[in-house]
Amino acid sequence: MSLIIPSKYNLKLLPETTEVAIKMIKEVFQKKLSDALCLRRVTAPLFVLSGTGFNDDLNGVERAVSFPVKSLGDSKAEVVHSLAKWKRFKLMAYDIAPGYGLYTDMNAIRADEELDNLHSLYVDQWDWEKTIEEKDRNLTYLKSTVAKIYDAIRATERRVFDTFPHITPRLPEEITFIHSEELLQRYPGLSATGREWQAAKEHGAIFVIGIGAPLSDGKPHDGRAPDYDDWITENEDGYAGLNGDIIVWDSVLNRPIELSSMGIRVSPESLKKQLEARDCADRSTLDFHRRLLAGELPYSIGGGIGQSRLCMFLLQKAHIGEVQASIWPPEQIERCKAAGIILM
Repeated sequence: MSLIIPSKYNLKLLPETTEVAIKMIKEVFQKKLSDALCLRRVTAPLFVLSGTGFNDDLNGVERAVSFPVKSLGDSKAEVVHSLAKWKRFKLMAYDIAPGYGLYTDMNAIRADEELDNLHSLYVDQWDWEKTIEEKDRNLTYLKSTVAKIYDAIRATERRVFDTFPHITPRLPEEITFIHSEELLQRYPGLSATGREWQAAKEHGAIFVIGIGAPLSDGKPHDGRAPDYDDWITENEDGYAGLNGDIIVWDSVLNRPIELSSMGIRVSPESLKKQLEARDCADRSTLDFHRRLLAGELPYSIGGGIGQSRLCMFLLQKAHIGEVQASIWPPEQIERCKAAGIILM
C-alpha cells in the first residue's frame, strides 16, 4: 500500500496524552490476554543464531538483520522476525502443561518493509504460545481461542472509551469467521487483498481461516512459512488450514488492518508435508525441525498481536508512527505533518 492521507483527519489525542494512552492500552490488553488464555510472561531474545531454524521465515523472502558475534568466532546472529518457533521450544523447556502457555514482548527489525501507514522498520508484538493436546488440533478450538482474543481487544476498547469518552468504540460485538476459499468464491474477480477489504468492510471484524495452502484457483490467499502454522491439514469444514488472521475495518484510513496472525502449530506429520510442499525438506536437519519431527515438542497454538497496530486502531490514529518511534522518509513526515498527523 502507499501512504494514505485521510481527507479530514481528526486528531483525538495530543502526543503527550497519546503516550499515557499507549501505556494504558498495553497494560490492560496484556492482562486481559493472559487471563483469557492462561498465559504467563517470559523474557524473549532480540536475536538468535543463524542456522538453528529458530527464526521465523515469514513469507520466505524477507532478509533478517544479521551481525557477526566476535566472542563466538564471528558466528552470525539474526534479529528475530518473530518468535513463532522459539516460543514452542520454551513450552517444552518450561514443561508447561496443556491449557497453559506463555507470552512475551517481541521486538524486531524488518529492513525490507515498505514504509507506510501500517508498516514500520520496527515491529513490536505480544507473541504468545499455549500448550494443547492432540485432540485440540481442530477448527473449534481455533475459533474459541480467536473469540477470547477478540473479547480482550473489545474490553480494551471499552477501557479506552471510559478514559477518553470522545474516542467511541467501533468494533462489532462478535468477530466473523470465514475461510479464504469462501472469500474466493464470494468475490472471484478480486485479489486476495481485495477480498479481505470487502469482507472486513461488511462485517467490521473478521478472522480469515486457511492461509498458506493453494486455493481452488491454484494460489494461496497469502504466504506462510512451512514450519510454524498448520495450513495443510483439512479442518472440519472440509477446507485446508488451522490458522488465520484477525482483521478489523478501520474507518480512519477506510481500509482493513490486520491485528494478528495465529494458528494451531504444525504436528510432525503436517510439518513434513509442508516442508515437502515448499521444496525445503532440507530444513528437517535443523535443530528445531529435528526435535519437532522426533515428537519432542508439545502440540501448541500461538500467534502474534501487533502492539503498535492495536494502539493505533484503538486510539483512531492515521499512522503507526503516531504510536511508535521509528524512521520515516522525510517526504512522508512532511506530508503527514501538513495533514495534522504528528509522527514520533
